[in-house]
Amino acid sequence: MKTLIVGGVAGGASAAARLRRLDENAEIIMFERGDYISFANCGLPYYIGGEIKDKNMLTLQTPQSFRQRFNIDVRIKSEVTGINPEKNTVTVTNNGITYEENYDNLILSMGAEPIKPNIEGINSDRIFTLRNIPDTYRITDFIIKNKPQTAVIAGGGYIGVEMAENLKNCGLNVYIVELADHLIAPLDFDMACEVQEYLQRNGINVIVNNGIKSIKSNEKLTCVLENGEIQTDMLIMSVGVKPETKIASDCGIKTNNRGAIITDRNMKTNIENIYAVGDAVEVIDYVTGNSSYVPLAGPANKQGRIAADNICGINSEYTGTQGSSVLKIFDMTVAVTGINERAAKAAGINYDKTYTYSASHASYYPGAMNMSVKILWDKESKKLLGAQIVGYEGVDKRMDVIATSIRFGAKVTDLVNLELCYAPPFSSAKDPVNMAGFVAENVITNKVKQFFWDDVDKLPRDGSVTLLDVRTNTEVMGGKINGFMHIPLDSLRDNINKIPKDKPVYVHCHSGLRSYIASRILTGIGYDCYNLAGGYRFYQIAAKHIKTPEYICTQCK
Repeated sequence: MKTLIVGGVAGGASAAARLRRLDENAEIIMFERGDYISFANCGLPYYIGGEIKDKNMLTLQTPQSFRQRFNIDVRIKSEVTGINPEKNTVTVTNNGITYEENYDNLILSMGAEPIKPNIEGINSDRIFTLRNIPDTYRITDFIIKNKPQTAVIAGGGYIGVEMAENLKNCGLNVYIVELADHLIAPLDFDMACEVQEYLQRNGINVIVNNGIKSIKSNEKLTCVLENGEIQTDMLIMSVGVKPETKIASDCGIKTNNRGAIITDRNMKTNIENIYAVGDAVEVIDYVTGNSSYVPLAGPANKQGRIAADNICGINSEYTGTQGSSVLKIFDMTVAVTGINERAAKAAGINYDKTYTYSASHASYYPGAMNMSVKILWDKESKKLLGAQIVGYEGVDKRMDVIATSIRFGAKVTDLVNLELCYAPPFSSAKDPVNMAGFVAENVITNKVKQFFWDDVDKLPRDGSVTLLDVRTNTEVMGGKINGFMHIPLDSLRDNINKIPKDKPVYVHCHSGLRSYIASRILTGIGYDCYNLAGGYRFYQIAAKHIKTPEYICTQCK
């Protein structure tokens, strides 16, 4: 059996290694048009920023090491330019020489390439994309030789935000320009606001609801925006990626309207004996069951393994992509899994949500820091749909628990029963995951009714409802919401007579916990009560961003 693999990195290299482990006698050839077959592409920004200091650490396998350990024929600087399914051959070009190689099975793992918008000035040698090790070296060499003072990053996705942090660590003044109304698309707007605040506190200029229309090159680059312009020494284009699948579509392999290869659950294409894996393929969203495109390393590795299994006669299936991911931003951690509100609405799902604000470990043990947790679930089935967490220590492990729960079809109320590891340095007896479940269960069982940050300013101020703030006097001195009566929680029972019983009561505290207690007190004596999910802190951040949706930097004024 002879298998050809087009492209390495996560999907192709995983497939090659799995094939060899399953069949010692198989002939395996991997083609890579560049010099590197397996490298840590997720680590590239951290080499630029100096966090990873040894460039050799970026290379996970070399052609020599792959040959020695797995007996795989790796051909670098060899570009596959065509596929002939009728003859079971591919056309390969290496150093100007073109030849054909036959196969029994073919795995396509060409990956995705950065999108370069068709705008004026895009081809300047001071404009970069980041996909591979040569791109990384070009950016690093430019910084060393030219000592830029300013960098603009077009696009506020994962790579864009990681590059912002690492260029800031190199001493540059950094701007992120994002066309959408918030950074990090998998987050909902309200959760992204906290991230944007943090980036600004760390010296990153965040400009949203704006995009680059053209680029002028003089002594500096001038990024002409839809509103304003920025002068910069370098520009990183990070506006997304597209599947690199031309050779596939040219030979009749089906692709979707985005260009991603369509496969079945065994990673087989519509052409016999041809498989596709990684960032080149369409996936099924695990939560909604709809077609999607989610270029992540974890799914690519799994798909490579699954393709190899099926070639070797093992019925292995890819069950869908959940979109679980985590992002480091200075000391902050951002993690997501499943779907967000935008995706739930698009899928027509009747969902509900809760926000909690929990400490990373026992509050009496030094160093505890709170994390914002947002979870979504299906109102009918109660199944978990997705989660977003923004915080510091312990965010990743909480998200892994929730991601695992979603994968096994858990209901949101199942989070209540999870028995998670506890000791004061690591967690609380009621872990943040448990707390999210408790709050959701209270909503589902009608122990509390919620209103949300974007409802606050719509509430009537004409006396038809009672607006109640139960924070402390000190907290209120730091800021308050217009129209809310102030009665501290611990004085509530003594001041019940100040609250009309014939009107709905909308109550808030800092995070939603004390206002929940207030709601239970009031509900227990006959009031119709609503609790502000996420509390004042969440409203304050989100409302500020919705009212001033575009950050205009000094240069843009």
